[in-house]
Amino acid sequence: MKRLLLLSLLFLCGAAFAGEPEITGAGNSPAEIVFRVDNLWIMIAMMLVFMMNLGFATVESGLARAKNCTNILFKNLMVPCIGLLTYALCGFALMYPGDAWVFGKVLGFVGWGVSAPETSNLMLHNGAYTYWTDFIFQGMFAATAATIVSGAVAERVKLSSFLLFTCVYTAVVYPIVGSWGWGGGWLADLGFHDLAGSAFVHTVGGAGALAGVILLGPRIGKYDASGRPLAIPGHSMPLATIGVFLLWFGWYGFNGGSVFSADPNGVSYVLVTTALGAAIGTVMAMLTSKILLGKPDLSMTLNGCLVGLVAITASADCASIPATLIIGGIGGIIVVPAVMMFDRLHLDDPVGALSVHLCGGVWGTLAVGIFCSEYAFLTQLLGIAVIFGASFACAMIIFLVLKYTIGIRVSEEEELRGLDLGEHNNEAYAGFQIFTNQ
Repeated sequence: MKRLLLLSLLFLCGAAFAGEPEITGAGNSPAEIVFRVDNLWIMIAMMLVFMMNLGFATVESGLARAKNCTNILFKNLMVPCIGLLTYALCGFALMYPGDAWVFGKVLGFVGWGVSAPETSNLMLHNGAYTYWTDFIFQGMFAATAATIVSGAVAERVKLSSFLLFTCVYTAVVYPIVGSWGWGGGWLADLGFHDLAGSAFVHTVGGAGALAGVILLGPRIGKYDASGRPLAIPGHSMPLATIGVFLLWFGWYGFNGGSVFSADPNGVSYVLVTTALGAAIGTVMAMLTSKILLGKPDLSMTLNGCLVGLVAITASADCASIPATLIIGGIGGIIVVPAVMMFDRLHLDDPVGALSVHLCGGVWGTLAVGIFCSEYAFLTQLLGIAVIFGASFACAMIIFLVLKYTIGIRVSEEEELRGLDLGEHNNEAYAGFQIFTNQ
């Protein structure tokens, strides 16, 4: 029986490679085999990035209270759906306009929808992958930026307002800003470097999160009468921990796929720097929380892992191993005081998204100019300033329009009762009714 199963598997594998794809130069030449391997790796990396949505869902729900768990899971289900649909409608065409620039190299647009029948089956980018592989891989990144916002505004944002914000942010803001670098725009011409999104994903998402947090205000019960921040513990640290491991796992596709080939040296090196960035960020956050808080805090340490990943994302292909340890380590150090700083500024962020994605993204982008000699620090500084400024301004405008039209915050009664019942008439845990702010 085992032998029969093995023969069947070999037959299926042979049949898969024997089929002739509709591409230029199809055949079993060395170039064709390299193309198939490159394309397959990027598709696998796309699947790993998709898995990160589950990681975000479990991290955010674990660090929030039980009465808001369903609401957070619901948002994290909708974000990748909205992100993919808007990216198919216009985002991909805005982000990768080719030669169809409308205004300098700031705004370009190829056309509505993802449909390129005359080129969709060609080997693109030096024969590395197809048009459709390019779209689906990049589409997974588009959803990530909005997911970052979800955690920061958790436990008090209206579901309808958040979903509308996600539609506009992923359809217009993320792709236009991304086109400046990844789409061959003006930042690319200056030599700005961001391998997988410290700037174009995490800083863009962090800027949107900051705008939402400012306009929403803190959760009820976050501050006492004197304005001192009070801890609001998450309801499930096991869920949060599972989420971090899922995100770390998915990050191998996030960074490794951004090599845009299955080049053995390139991919393996990026996977090593990604792993080391996460590891050193975790250790340094643990030590920092022990020094500043007296005990090694789990939530801070989990965020240290994530900020190490965010920080190394821009330079995973060019930073040396010692530089990787410095970049990830500094990320792990800064995340703890950053969380404390935002608390003192009354910027209530239930999951630490601002500290991880905004602070980590800015640091990681600047680190390229410090540790990678082929890239200029001033170019990285200019790039991150413009990326943050444009993203923050656009997010503020979107949230302000929503605030003065349909509103962006649930009622006090609904917030105290919990968004699970208020927004969904549903509970994450059957029979678990909570009518207080605990």
